[in-house]
Amino acid sequence: MIIPKTREEIELMRESALVVSRTLGMLAKEVKPGVTTNQLNKMAEEYIRSQDAIPGFLGLYDCPSTLLTSVNEAVVHGLPTDVPLKEGDVVAIDCGAIKNGFYGDHAYTFEVGEVDPEIKKLLQITKESLYIGIREFKAGNRVGDVGYAIQKYCEAHGYGVVRELVGHGLGRKMHEDPEMPNYGRRGRGKKFIEGMTIALEPMINMGTHKVKQLSDGWTIVTQDGQPSAHFEHNIALVDGKPELLSTFDYVYEALGITSDEEKEFRN
Repeated sequence: MIIPKTREEIELMRESALVVSRTLGMLAKEVKPGVTTNQLNKMAEEYIRSQDAIPGFLGLYDCPSTLLTSVNEAVVHGLPTDVPLKEGDVVAIDCGAIKNGFYGDHAYTFEVGEVDPEIKKLLQITKESLYIGIREFKAGNRVGDVGYAIQKYCEAHGYGVVRELVGHGLGRKMHEDPEMPNYGRRGRGKKFIEGMTIALEPMINMGTHKVKQLSDGWTIVTQDGQPSAHFEHNIALVDGKPELLSTFDYVYEALGITSDEEKEFRN
């Protein structure tokens, strides 16, 4: 059952989402060749706790880390390691935080040094597809409308849309109704209702959409070993329109990127 939130609850959720946004912004300055994802994980935990929040992933489903860090062919749920990042890698950093009893949960795929142009394009199209999906999160639409829009855009560029992992409702629990696949058929699935809050997160592969799980029981990788990208935002349905609770602005500030991509989703 979809759990709608009051305006007050949505503002509390924005606080939680922004803890994660600021964490990703802090990490953006640290992602470079030679750094390990374990080091990034330690920084993230310390920062989240400094914000009067607690890590949202740590201990959830027995997760052993604050961050999930997925490098190159890892799609999502990569566990931090002591392997240094190297020039040309990409690392998807997924982060969660709990504040005021609500979860924030979003992700950004970072370039490590200079990255191959084909991989840059994968990241760009995946991020663009996130906003294309958000645009369909509006009164009168259904879950399938969002998934269809993301799938159509990414497959038109020849990419594989992961089926086994999906976005989700968000609130006092990390995973609430509805599931939000990045594929689907228009007019199908649950109808969106005022006040609902979701985490939308395209997971898009350079090659096949097929994935497999590693023996650590967590890390999901592409079956063909080609790179994958993952971007995630938290969104509320307010006055029938999508309103962003999270932001990539802190990441862009750290990386010197100018963007107005979020402007239409601000109140």
